[in-house]
Amino acid sequence: MQNPFTLTFGKSPLEPVERPVQTKEIIDTFTAEQINQQMFIITGVRGSGKTVMMTEISQKLRENDQWIVIELNPATDLLKGLLSKLNSNKVCAGIIKSAKIDLSFFGFGVAIEGMSPITDEETAIIAILEKMKKNGKRLLITIDEVTNNEFMQVFAGSFQIFVRQDLPVFLLATGLYENIDELQNEKNLTFLYRAPKIQLKPLNNRAIMNKYKTIFKIESEQAAKMAELTKGYPFAFQVLGYLTWNHEGDYEAVIDEYEQYLSEFVYDKIWSELSQKDRIVARGIAEVDGGKIKDIRERLGMETNEFNPYRKRLIKKGILSGEMRGYVYFTLPLFDEYVIENS
Repeated sequence: MQNPFTLTFGKSPLEPVERPVQTKEIIDTFTAEQINQQMFIITGVRGSGKTVMMTEISQKLRENDQWIVIELNPATDLLKGLLSKLNSNKVCAGIIKSAKIDLSFFGFGVAIEGMSPITDEETAIIAILEKMKKNGKRLLITIDEVTNNEFMQVFAGSFQIFVRQDLPVFLLATGLYENIDELQNEKNLTFLYRAPKIQLKPLNNRAIMNKYKTIFKIESEQAAKMAELTKGYPFAFQVLGYLTWNHEGDYEAVIDEYEQYLSEFVYDKIWSELSQKDRIVARGIAEVDGGKIKDIRERLGMETNEFNPYRKRLIKKGILSGEMRGYVYFTLPLFDEYVIENS
């Protein structure tokens, strides 16, 4: 039997632990008869399941004839890519043809006698969206791992225009906190601050336990120990499951390998992206048992107003949890040990 777990980022695993509440929130909002929100941003640390969640939502909407779903690459000209994919889509191509929208300037189709060709991509997309609206269609655009580049800035500005013109276009994007923050701080793109952000938190511990229990046919106690090792981190759930499957269900035999996979696949990259002061604060958190902020500040020799900005940034990055007042702890499994070994 094939290993039901995967180590490939972004690939929907055979055995996922789903996030039904957040997924339903986005789908219900987008499919509501009265449109009041046309954009969601999914954020979270690497390996938190952003792409998997976006893919699941895309697939569910594709099953609805009312929806057309187009995926764009954030490293390319997004408006050009969107226009090209709209023209390539069978349903949209029919709408373009019947509406006699002349896209010959862009190399699509042929010139239409008596019609002036559209020479601006944004104008062409608006013309198509207007016809889609009349045909009762809605467009979902998905962009995975957005970054602050010129293509994304231009696209975000155009998307704002589409929304202001009450066009049936929706955006679902994923990204790391720092990339989203940098983009929304761009001049004229502050509307992104108002876009709802779904920050992916740890998976439900019982859901993970039940998955392990069912797949490996083990007792609840053993499944609970495995679930605890993952701390609800989706990538860790997949890694531990993958290695355990390859070792015939013996999870204790793969702990060292499990830790190595987390370090090499995720933690090295996360650590490299932290500032020197972030690392110092992370080290202080790792060294203080119990996670009491007062004790951590005393160890670091920091006042509250100096410590808080770093605490907040690590929380927004998805590395730290501050849900319990006066305490913080790492959300990633075995990250305490990693921090101490690498700082």
